[in-house]
Amino acid sequence: MRPVRFPIGTATSIGSLPHRDRDAAVAFVLDHTPGLPASPSLPALEPREGMLAQAAWGIRGVTVAQDGTLAVDPRRLDPDAPVGDRCMAGVPFATLRAFLAAVAARTEPIKLQVTGPVTLGLALRAAGADPDVAFAVASRAVRARALQLIARAHASVPAAPLVVFVDEPSLAGGLGPAGPLGAERTIDLVSGALAAIEPHAVSGVHCCGRTDWRVLLQAGPQVLSLPAGAGITASAGALAGFLERGGWVAWGAVPTDGPVGESALRLWRALSTHWRDLVQAGCDPSRLRRQALVTPVCGLALHDEGHADQVFELTRAVARRLHDQLFGVDLSVGA
Repeated sequence: MRPVRFPIGTATSIGSLPHRDRDAAVAFVLDHTPGLPASPSLPALEPREGMLAQAAWGIRGVTVAQDGTLAVDPRRLDPDAPVGDRCMAGVPFATLRAFLAAVAARTEPIKLQVTGPVTLGLALRAAGADPDVAFAVASRAVRARALQLIARAHASVPAAPLVVFVDEPSLAGGLGPAGPLGAERTIDLVSGALAAIEPHAVSGVHCCGRTDWRVLLQAGPQVLSLPAGAGITASAGALAGFLERGGWVAWGAVPTDGPVGESALRLWRALSTHWRDLVQAGCDPSRLRRQALVTPVCGLALHDEGHADQVFELTRAVARRLHDQLFGVDLSVGA
């Protein structure tokens, strides 16, 4: 596993924002999450910045409409065909390019993300592709896009270490008989994407709802991104081993699907309760806190800018409480 090091109490974000001005959106993430800013996408401004549209862009046999929807010609789908727009110069990546330009001189890490192969494969299948072909195309396309993204980032921001998440929202709900794929196939697809990333960047996987976290940990991420309280206690043994190997967890501590309140205290207490349960189930209490990032649960494209600001402020406040708690512990033992 590639060594992962972030300052204690680092806040970052997940994906989309509701902004309709690219410069304002980039300034927003730089201001609110300076330790690990994440490149935003703005589907409200440009629907082709939606995660499926970005993922499918450049795949032979797939047309991405102006509204971001996909049309598949099954006869032209080919898992061996190269993925177009290698330099990511198309409209789905305009905000990405603005973000990279804004951080060109940065030497601290930045966070990027790609749509995962399970989520893309399911979208291609829903649009009419043969299932086997859909997932073969998706697997190749995600690996190719991840490498294109990394190359573009290295060219634009040569001194910044990269953190690249694979986003798999379709896995929310579990990986059993009712899930989209079996565990073995899911591990194969996700691990292939992570393996393409890991030589060049810290790799992570994000899922915005309950799933079988043991399966995602078996796929080999260096960072696991999940909502706090999304059933991870049932996988405490696997999580404990992951932390002992140096893995990090990005805790979605601030809800993005409803009211969040005005104070971070309730959110901090909820996160602390989850950690207490994990400690009782065998996780190391120090690793849980020291190998933790703090994020919103998911993206915010469906909200307004005021709500996004509130969510990010609370995220930063929870992260600050984590920092202050651990800093206080260090002082108490003379560190």
